[in-house]
Formats: sequence, structure tokens, C-alpha cells
Amino acid sequence: MKAKTTFNCQSCGYQAPRALGKCPGCGEWNCMKEERQPATGKGRPPALGGVQSEVVPLEDIELTGEHRTGTGIGEFDRVLGGGVVPGSVILIGGDPGIGKTTLLLQALPRLASKDGPVLYVSGEESPRQIKMRSERIRVTHSNLLVLGETSLGEILKQVQAHTPTAIVVDSIQTVYTDELTSAPGTISQVQEVAGKLMFLAKRTGMPVFIIGHVTKEGAIAGPRLLEHIVDTVLYFEGDKGHSYRILRAVKNRFGSTNEIGVFEMKDSGLEEVANPSELFLAERPQKSTGSVVDRKSTRLNSSHVSESRM
Repeated sequence: MKAKTTFNCQSCGYQAPRALGKCPGCGEWNCMKEERQPATGKGRPPALGGVQSEVVPLEDIELTGEHRTGTGIGEFDRVLGGGVVPGSVILIGGDPGIGKTTLLLQALPRLASKDGPVLYVSGEESPRQIKMRSERIRVTHSNLLVLGETSLGEILKQVQAHTPTAIVVDSIQTVYTDELTSAPGTISQVQEVAGKLMFLAKRTGMPVFIIGHVTKEGAIAGPRLLEHIVDTVLYFEGDKGHSYRILRAVKNRFGSTNEIGVFEMKDSGLEEVANPSELFLAERPQKSTGSVVDRKSTRLNSSHVSESRM
């Protein structure tokens, strides 16, 4: 099969057989980039060749109750819907330096167990830099493994060798597959890498956390298809001049999207805010016409946060 060249929009993923100044899909200008498609069809990653699928009658599938693994961070677990579901793919987006890496480093030790380690794959920081950060926030565990790699093929080989119970990819825009000739971070690379990570999670039952960059408009960089592939999409937000951070879900196949998590960034890492209602209500005027506050309720949802920002 002969390889072909297409022009892909880096904003929405629209494909065209020739160069265009304006994308017909999203209307953006000068966003079409030439990319060479693989000569062979997309398929199962070689490192997962031993995993086989089989047809099972729906009536024969047994449900023994929803099993979730807690991260030990109450705010994080609640936004996820009660914990991490096996085989789920969770995308976390946010501005650089907002605390995405810190949040996951603090959550991973609880996911590690005596039966299997957890693997943190970093394409932006070296293992030594990850070690420095973990010491600052006092995170340590004998089964917390770190891999500095951007090649998806090498990552899958290490996953097969160590069989971790969970994996973090930081970030999706730095990882590439050799099956495509385009640069890491392009539409085709992000889509292909995310698809194979999803295949890994569903076939092995291993939860996969993906960290993604956001654009200047605040959306996760890459095609919208990326958010459709994953099970859960979380946004970690906050003002860099402020110490408080908000974690909210915009998509969650295993829970509600109305819950939020509130954290405070300190030198020792992220700390949960026990009473977020008091925090946000403190910024309101003492006398506010037409507003009623239930002092017995100490939990906020997304609508309360939106109101407090107005």
C-alpha cells in the first residue's frame, strides 16, 4: 500500500488532499500542515501482540460491583466519580506550571501496590527532575517507576516488561509513533498515540492518565477527537498569582460532571481545601441583595464556582 500525503488542520483535524490557506472545518487561517500517512494500515501495537480479544455473550458477562481504586486525595476521587476505574483513560489539561504533574505524583503512590508498580512516563522532564520534584512534595514509593521516553514503541515495551498497575504519560504532545513521519504534537501523532494508549487500557485493565497542554483559548491542544477517545476529561485551572486551584470534569463516563475539587498550592505540594464554600463566600460582599446562603452546606459544584467568578 503506497503512502499518501495529506494536509491536516492543526486546530480541528480537518484533512484535505492539497494545501489550503483557510481550513473549511474551523475557519482558521494558515493552520494546514502537510503530513505523510503510514504506508501500512493502523493496527494493534506490536508490544501488545499477545493480547487477544474474544466475543462474549452479553448475558454471560458478570458484574460483581463497580471496583474503583482510591488515590488518597478526596477532592480528586470525588471529581473522578469515587476513584479510578480499571481500564479507564483520563485526560488532564491545564496551563503549564498549574500543578498537573504535582497532582498525579501525589496520587500515584496510593495506586501502587505490592503486586505491581505504577509507571510515570515523562517526555518533558528528565527522571532526575522528577526526583527533585518528588522530594520537594515528599512523595516516595518503592513501586513508583519513572521513564524518560517519547517513543511510543519503547514505552509499550517497558509497560510489557514491568506490567504496571497504572501509567501516566506526560505529555501526549511529546510522544510519537514511528508509524507516522510527522512531528510529535501534530494532529495525526496525537490521534494515533491516544488511540493506542486507549487500546492498551481497554485490553489490559490498566488505567492510563494522559496530561495535555492547553491552547491560549483554554482548550486542550490537539483534535477534538482526543476528548472523544478518552473516558474522562479533567481541567486543572487557577490563576498563577493565586495559590488556589480548581479541578473540574467536562466529560466523565463513570461519574458526574457537576463535582469540582479545590486545592491550595503550597511549597509542600497540593493540599485539599476542606471547606471551599467558606473560601469562595469570603470574596463576596457582606451585604449582597437577593442572595441566600445555606451555611449547613460546605460543598460547591461547578455552578457555584461560575457564580463566584462573575
